[in-house]
Amino acid sequence: MSTPRTTTRPSAPTGAGALNVSRTLATAARVLRQLRHDPRTIALMLLVPCLMLLLLRYVFDGSPRTFDSIGASLLGIFPLITMFLVTSIATLRERTSGTLERLLSMPLGKGDLIAGYALAFGAIAIVQSALATALAVWFLGLDVVGSPWLLLLVALLDALLGTALGLFVSAFAASEFQAVQFMPAVIFPQLLLCGLFTARENMHPVLEGISDVLPMSYAVDGMNEVLRHTDMTAPFVRDVLIVAGCALLVLALGAATLRRRTA
Repeated sequence: MSTPRTTTRPSAPTGAGALNVSRTLATAARVLRQLRHDPRTIALMLLVPCLMLLLLRYVFDGSPRTFDSIGASLLGIFPLITMFLVTSIATLRERTSGTLERLLSMPLGKGDLIAGYALAFGAIAIVQSALATALAVWFLGLDVVGSPWLLLLVALLDALLGTALGLFVSAFAASEFQAVQFMPAVIFPQLLLCGLFTARENMHPVLEGISDVLPMSYAVDGMNEVLRHTDMTAPFVRDVLIVAGCALLVLALGAATLRRRTA
């Protein structure tokens, strides 16, 4: 008497489930190993914001108050721009080289991949923000009423936001040149409307309304709160939470829109 034959259904890919900590950490470690062998990228991420702040300080050498008024804002903006460029190009390179295709054929979910990249570049962002903040406050004489640690917090969140935006837009670029082209569309409008050049309430009402939904506006507002107040204020907490929330939202969108192949 023959025994009935049983059929085994293929199990769902392991990476399709919830975020896996071990896979996320493994992805972050792989990205950091790659960055270690790319000194030009490391120099771009760590040194360019510092060099821009140094240049800005001596551009306004005869007017130190001008540096005090805009230096803190740019302390957050420069890391955001740098991390946006590096992250978008690095992620796109993974896809065009076929690395992303191979990784996603393994038990690795899109969320694991995006979180791993965010963790790796976030570690770089911590070093980058610490260097830029230390340079601005202790060497370039940036006059801050509040705690420099609060400046560092906002600078770090700005860098993480830049990382999230870079991961997100890389899904829509077919080449590194296209990734760079996203910068005028994603970064420049925020730069013009964030309140760096003029107070947002002095803008045209339509532009002021647009600026109210752009995360860079709240990053600049948070920096200005540290410049003017000795203690942590309620508007500062609001600004920090908005920037952090935008970074998490964009990371989630990046995981949802991540594609294996470039069309």
